[in-house]
Amino acid sequence: MPTDSPAPADTPRTPPAPAAQSPAPPPERAALPDPGSAPTLRGPVPPKSEPAAPRGYRAVFAVAEFRAVFAAHLLSLLGVVVSELALTVLVYDLTGSPLLSALTFALGLLPYIVGGTLFAGVADRYPARRVLVVCDLLCAACVAVMLVPATPVAGLLALRCLVAAIAPVFTGTRMAALTDILGEGDLYVLGRSLLRIVSQSAMLIGFGTGGVLLTVLSPRGAITVTVVTFLCSAVLLRFGTQDRPARATATGEGGGALLKESLSGARLVLGDRRIRALMLLFWLPAMFVVAPEALAAPYADAIGAPPAALGLLLCAMAVGHIGAELFVGSALSPRNRSRIVLPVAAVGLLPLLVYAARPGLPLALAALALAGAGAAYVIGLDQWFVDAVPQELRGRAMTLLTAGLMTVQGLGMALAGLAAEFFPVHQVVAGSGIIGTVCALLLVAEVRRTAPGQMSDTEGRDGADRHVTSR
Repeated sequence: MPTDSPAPADTPRTPPAPAAQSPAPPPERAALPDPGSAPTLRGPVPPKSEPAAPRGYRAVFAVAEFRAVFAAHLLSLLGVVVSELALTVLVYDLTGSPLLSALTFALGLLPYIVGGTLFAGVADRYPARRVLVVCDLLCAACVAVMLVPATPVAGLLALRCLVAAIAPVFTGTRMAALTDILGEGDLYVLGRSLLRIVSQSAMLIGFGTGGVLLTVLSPRGAITVTVVTFLCSAVLLRFGTQDRPARATATGEGGGALLKESLSGARLVLGDRRIRALMLLFWLPAMFVVAPEALAAPYADAIGAPPAALGLLLCAMAVGHIGAELFVGSALSPRNRSRIVLPVAAVGLLPLLVYAARPGLPLALAALALAGAGAAYVIGLDQWFVDAVPQELRGRAMTLLTAGLMTVQGLGMALAGLAAEFFPVHQVVAGSGIIGTVCALLLVAEVRRTAPGQMSDTEGRDGADRHVTSR
């Protein structure tokens, strides 16, 4: 399940300066009574009621900067989904190779860990708006080169890798920038939730849109749409968001210093026990929950389902995720969202055990929808993560989080496919649910042990020392 992470309006981290108090207007001169008129009795004037402040997701959309970020995310994401489909068709048309066509999709995941590890320092070293705009422009340039008819297949795949390596830097920078735009409290959590919902919805809308475009445009014509969406995203971010300073001061110039900062940030993030536990709670359940999606085609064939069933199997988990996230984000208070994190994370993969009985299509769809709904625990986990990460490490931490999340999902798909070579598909999916649940229970216990106030004094001092060093 691709992801891309958030009640009442939240107080911004830096409170606005109080407005200067204007001098009181001079009292108006009382009107002289008309001696020829009878006095009139006036009742008390009812106080004017101020309109209630927006709450929940409405409060997030009330922030103008977030609206620009949301629109940019929607445009670029739809463009990426369309380009993935069109590029896959283009590579197949040029080569006739199913392997190279499938590799085009895989190259959208594999470079994430490279870009997220080696270039994560960019997210904290430079102002967020500049990083976001430059990333969009670089992606637009890469996609534009794909449109050149002389570009060989190897060049197309290399450009696909470059776009995928840029993606985690962009996403991590945007995640960290949301804390500046929405504050570090509940508005941030709901903002992340909205972006995640858009990412899930792209699976349902983007591929359908791409399929329609390919009926009226050539693959390169459809890819042109992606260039436009990246450029529109860059314009929205450049003129719709404020220019804020970088989070961390650069310690040197050149690529060597940037690489050192990126690797140092990864070491500091993963070296903190609390942050590491929270990050793994994002990663590992996502690694196992993708098994039924990766094996949807062979499972549909195994149960004799009609061709349309494949689309339903691929969409069911996304539908469950979107519905649960909307409910949790709008109906539960921040405290209750925090309370459900560990229980839901512990049992979220259990619906996959239904596959052990080799269910028919209706029961399989229900199990997938429930498994997708289990991912709603990340709404509360978002708040824990931003509370645990020091501000000067936030961009690198969120870039690494994004890179790891995409990488483990790709790894989970590959492992599920490998296991299905030796075991029946339904057993592989059920086994993913069992192993994933065991891992989730171990992580839940670790997150409980690392909760504020639970770690020993020595562990607390070590964590503080690491945070100071990062400054």
